[in-house]
Amino acid sequence: MKATLALAVLAALALCAGLAACGGDSSDEPAPAVASEVPASATVSAAAYTQFAGSLAKTETGQPLEVNKVVPPTSETDEPLPVS
Repeated sequence: MKATLALAVLAALALCAGLAACGGDSSDEPAPAVASEVPASATVSAAAYTQFAGSLAKTETGQPLEVNKVVPPTSETDEPLPVS
């Protein structure tokens, strides 16, 4: 009986140690920053604005960008750029 109890306690301790070793992510990469407004560098040219818009994460659950004061740049000479 004592041997069975000791074996059960030992098994429980081994299980706890195994679960404790599985936790956490060893990645040192920081989480990507989420933009909350359009940066000034994106309004320098139409190409920069298009590149910024294309770099945004495609999500339906993220927070919207603050665009009330943003004036998108325009160009009379540049060809239209696709947003991919």
